[in-house]
Amino acid sequence: MSSDTRILYLVYCGVAVAVLKEFNVVVTEPYMDEPFHVPQALAYCRGEWSTWDPKITTPPGLYLLSVLLHRVFMFKCNLALLRLTTTLTLFALPLVLTRLLGFHQRRRPSPKLAPSIEALVLSTFPIAWFFGFLYYTEVPSLVSVLCTVVAATQNKHWLAGLLGIVSCFFRQNNIIWVLYAYAASQLMRLRFKRGHGGLHDPPALGAGPGDFLGSITSAPKVLPELLPAFAPYAVILALFGGFVFWNGGIVLGDKSNHVPSFHVPQLYYFIAFATIIGWPAVLCGEGGPWKVATEVISRMFGSKRRILLMVIISIFMGFTIQRFTIHHPFLLSDNRHYTFYIWRRVFMLHAAVPYLFIPGYQACAWAWWVRVARDQSLLQTLILPVLILPALLPTPLLEPRYFLVPYLLLRAQVVDVQPYGVFVEGLWYAMINIATTYVFLYKERAGVGRFMW
Repeated sequence: MSSDTRILYLVYCGVAVAVLKEFNVVVTEPYMDEPFHVPQALAYCRGEWSTWDPKITTPPGLYLLSVLLHRVFMFKCNLALLRLTTTLTLFALPLVLTRLLGFHQRRRPSPKLAPSIEALVLSTFPIAWFFGFLYYTEVPSLVSVLCTVVAATQNKHWLAGLLGIVSCFFRQNNIIWVLYAYAASQLMRLRFKRGHGGLHDPPALGAGPGDFLGSITSAPKVLPELLPAFAPYAVILALFGGFVFWNGGIVLGDKSNHVPSFHVPQLYYFIAFATIIGWPAVLCGEGGPWKVATEVISRMFGSKRRILLMVIISIFMGFTIQRFTIHHPFLLSDNRHYTFYIWRRVFMLHAAVPYLFIPGYQACAWAWWVRVARDQSLLQTLILPVLILPALLPTPLLEPRYFLVPYLLLRAQVVDVQPYGVFVEGLWYAMINIATTYVFLYKERAGVGRFMW
């Protein structure tokens, strides 16, 4: 099996190289955000370390990575080889995902250069795949986050701390995923090392509100056991706090267009996006689609109490949609993104449309809960949604790139996708990638530009 997956991995890398070559042949000038990133990287390549474009809002990790490749491997600093920086991190993605999937599935890891088939499929996730060929921070940021999580799950916490610092050099809000790395590693360890009087953390599918309260009240009992492993993460938090104090906020550069908000509907967009893009993983577990559908219907309509709860949640969601929906100027004006057309032709079709999706949002959320909670404890299942809140709530713009890290962390927790489901998932991703890449490269519109995520 390992030799077969090595061959598939070489095919994956070969296809990525071919796609990168086509991107460079067709898109010969920096596009969209690249006109900000490329000149900054070129300045660093020339040793102009004091140069900084105030329009750039993320730290210089991407440019430092390119300079490293330039100095060590004598890469030229031009557009084609700068894009190769991100493609090289795309090569690393299956290897890291294999380790992450192995952690959640509790199986021995594959040989280092033999990623699992499921990891190879997830590495073609459309957002990651597309931005792996442009000079953007998305894929390097993703890989650094996943490396942090993997190191933490292997109890290499000081290494995880170092990798966590690296991840924050790509995107500031990766500090959230550094905390996730620590929490995920400790919850798994406690789950299989619980003694009498320890943390109350029952299996998620059978848990109720009382169990959640029990988990909270029992947490102080295990704090002495958790604190030693937290030391490297405390160092990162202190350094990050110093950065925020020095910078006057989290956002670098152009703060006027990146003002933190309270964008509650972003959570609904995420769960809808995750379900549309990841439906094979949701439906293709043990028992198939029927089992998932039955469980979701039961949790929404299985009793009068559950129906009442659904109504209360619907009212709350309706209030948050009415009160906190943001019509961001970029979303309304930039017609080079798919979200522009989704927003105008779906969400703005009628004032009632955003509210009609509320039952669907709830069904999607329950479907993911059923799939993720199947083989996890209550706190293991809750920790990711809890940390998604500070990751997505402050983001005012509907932007699929914001969903990249939380989606892959969520998808990695689904441990029983059947082989036919992985095949369907790979086929679905391939269809999306072919369509979006073809439109971007060969359907440029005069006066508009190229269409992209």
